[in-house]
Amino acid sequence: MSWLLVALVLVVAAAGLLRWRRPAWYWLTFGVTLAALRVLIRYGSVMDACGLTVPAPRWRLALARVTNGPVPAPRAPRILRLRVTRTGLVLRLKLRPGQDTFDVAASCDRLRHSFAMYGATSRELRSGVVELRMTGYDVLKRVQMPAHVDTRPMRVPVALREDGAVHYRDYRVVPHALTVGATESGKSVYQRNLVAALAPLNVALVGIDCKRGVELFPLARRFSALADNPDTAAELLDALVSHMQDVYELIRAEQRISVAVPDAEIAADIWDLSEDLRPVPVVVLVDEVAELALYASKEDEKRRDRIITALVRLAQLGRAAGIYLEICGQRFGSELGKGITMLRAQLTGRTAHRVNDETSANMAFGDIAPDAVLAAIQIPTDTPGVAVTGDSSGGWHRIRAPHTSLRQAVNTCNKHADRTPDLPALAPFRPALGPLVPVPAPAVESAPAAA
Repeated sequence: MSWLLVALVLVVAAAGLLRWRRPAWYWLTFGVTLAALRVLIRYGSVMDACGLTVPAPRWRLALARVTNGPVPAPRAPRILRLRVTRTGLVLRLKLRPGQDTFDVAASCDRLRHSFAMYGATSRELRSGVVELRMTGYDVLKRVQMPAHVDTRPMRVPVALREDGAVHYRDYRVVPHALTVGATESGKSVYQRNLVAALAPLNVALVGIDCKRGVELFPLARRFSALADNPDTAAELLDALVSHMQDVYELIRAEQRISVAVPDAEIAADIWDLSEDLRPVPVVVLVDEVAELALYASKEDEKRRDRIITALVRLAQLGRAAGIYLEICGQRFGSELGKGITMLRAQLTGRTAHRVNDETSANMAFGDIAPDAVLAAIQIPTDTPGVAVTGDSSGGWHRIRAPHTSLRQAVNTCNKHADRTPDLPALAPFRPALGPLVPVPAPAVESAPAAA
């Protein structure tokens, strides 16, 4: 009996230590079993307390009255499936007649407390079926991306959502995106993750970094074109517009519109072309858009109008030609001049890191997801990388990208430097780099001690 007591004490101590130091390990070892038992045991009473039950049907009430039996209890949504994930539990619920998905969404906070989970979110899968995702710990505190992710052409994982799911950047669904955030809010890390995820793909990367290239030029071996000042950026954007027009000429020549050609085979964008004819898609990353929009003289104003016009044209017409925009900045409001709001209207994806004022959050979400504005301004300063992301559908999520150092991103770009395509229209802007010389690993004796 004493050995059994000692073993029990050791197990409890180990569980407490894991929950404090390694919440993910605690969840996979102890937490998942306890959480599943809590949900199954408390389910009926919790749903009743949260107002998520409906009275029994009339025929059951009539039958109980005739047979002088007990009154049937109210019915909660039926559990279709309970699935365990590495971050929490996923319940698929079948709603009863008269219930609405909004009722479940409004009760998520009460369900979180009742089931002793860290977070709870819900979404409608189809009519009458709701998926309730609950996390067992703070997955955004220490981001760990899953080993296996669902990758597709032009779809890359960039962050982890607060419900434990992976946040993907899918360019074929959301072609253009805007990322805003204050200094030290995590925009650079988010951008590095994006570049590192795109590096292994068959895609051309084009960068505009008017901070003299301090953010993007270390990754230059994977970029087909780079600009580090507004003058070069204007010429580069004009070259991209010219490249877009050439791609449209190719699509027009290969449309094969005739009576004998099925509608599904008529080419309307680069993805309808055969692989041997398909131009390589282009992702344009603008590090600080305000540097392109500000001006101090008449000459600068002419250059600024030229740049904004080119960006608007690429945003309006570039998707079918395989040109996608990633625009970053601290603010993106009408004070940057004419054309800015027109450009912002074309940027479907929105991501807001910590901002300094509510106006900046409104610039990102005020016209598509007003509920996300409050979430964006509540991001604390001690959690860099936490952001709120949404799109024109009105849905939004809190996400956090895993920390990727500049050295890690550089190593990834150097590893896949052979995938950098040569585009004739962008050849004058290809960064001139010397041969890559491998640096030998230091000997164990000469390696500096860890701090």
